Amino acid sequence: MQVSADDVRASAVRAKQAAAVLAPLTRAAKDTALLGMADALLARADELIRANAEDVAAARAAGTSPALVDRLTLTEARLTAMADGLRQVAALDDPVGEVLRGRVLPNGIELRQVRVPLGVVGIIYEARPNVTVDAAGLCLKSGNAALLRGSASAQRSNVALVGVLRDAAVAAGLPADAVQLVPGVDHESVKHLMRLRGLVDVLIPRGGAGLIRAVVEESTVPVIETGIGICHVYVDKDADLDMAVEIAVNSKTQRVSVCNSAETLLVHADVAAEFLPKVLGALTAAGVTIHGDEAVRAADPTALAATEDDWAAEYLSLDLAVKVVPSLDAAVEHIRRYGSGHTESIVTSSLAASRRFIATCDSAAIMVNVSTRFTDGERFGMGAEIGISTQKLHARGPMGLPELTSTTWIGIGDGHLV
Repeated sequence: MQVSADDVRASAVRAKQAAAVLAPLTRAAKDTALLGMADALLARADELIRANAEDVAAARAAGTSPALVDRLTLTEARLTAMADGLRQVAALDDPVGEVLRGRVLPNGIELRQVRVPLGVVGIIYEARPNVTVDAAGLCLKSGNAALLRGSASAQRSNVALVGVLRDAAVAAGLPADAVQLVPGVDHESVKHLMRLRGLVDVLIPRGGAGLIRAVVEESTVPVIETGIGICHVYVDKDADLDMAVEIAVNSKTQRVSVCNSAETLLVHADVAAEFLPKVLGALTAAGVTIHGDEAVRAADPTALAATEDDWAAEYLSLDLAVKVVPSLDAAVEHIRRYGSGHTESIVTSSLAASRRFIATCDSAAIMVNVSTRFTDGERFGMGAEIGISTQKLHARGPMGLPELTSTTWIGIGDGHLV
């Protein structure tokens, strides 16, 4: 059934009404609801997994890639992790009401800047039903209403998940419309959502490059851009090579279908002869297909010849582009040309090299002797994240609770006039 602009607008109106109720809630009220949601996910796990199984079966029948099927799939372990994420968010400090700065003006007015909810947060995302729970939990804790638009491929899963979350919200005394699915599964419903400036306060797209570009370019609602992950590991001439092998393999293979998985490995020419046989052997043993330049193919003739497209690829699969570079500066030049500004990692024992890498890489997260897979809100201690922003305004990197707030200036006086 086709959904009209009025249907989508009506859901946004209800979300705005719910946001007005959520904004002044105490931390205790929000945390009670979050813990109730966590319990409900586990109590109704069988129902959720059955709904998800239908989505997974349909995706496989449609020839969906294994990486996307993996993102779509719910298991008991993943539901437990989602419930744990809600509990972790409940344990975090409430950002609402935090005083960022304040002073008493010379005329006696008490002035302070405090965090307040954004209002209605719309999230447009693909395939991953865990985003439904993460987004709802973070929005609730930060006092925002969540207006969720998942992909058609996860529709049954999302309907079931949102049903559980809404029931738990009502049981805790909160409005059901604190969490909503945007009606409709066709692209028109997304377009209607993107035109609701004044009702929806911000949109956050999560997904592939095409989705993000479409939302950024077509939306009249303000957008926080979460970018694709073309992440790099650079092995410096002063690297511990055994450590570098472990970091390269972990960054690529620990979970290939996520945005903080490494897609390109850059190796300093001074260590290439010793390092390439080690790392290529370890990667190949882990099932990785290598796309290499001439130096890499000389070290491993089974490697595929890397093309220009490989350097700019977000594979989300067991594929890795590998290149030998003459210097740290050349590595940074490559990253700035082909990277998405997500996460870059340098492996080095040189403090000077690490400092230069940090200073010259223009990315949301930069790691030194750390796997790219650590760029994650939960691993950063934020609890679940709403996304990883690669833009430079308002929020950058993993977005936790503070990034889902704005600020209000409060002035308290005693009859002061201008």
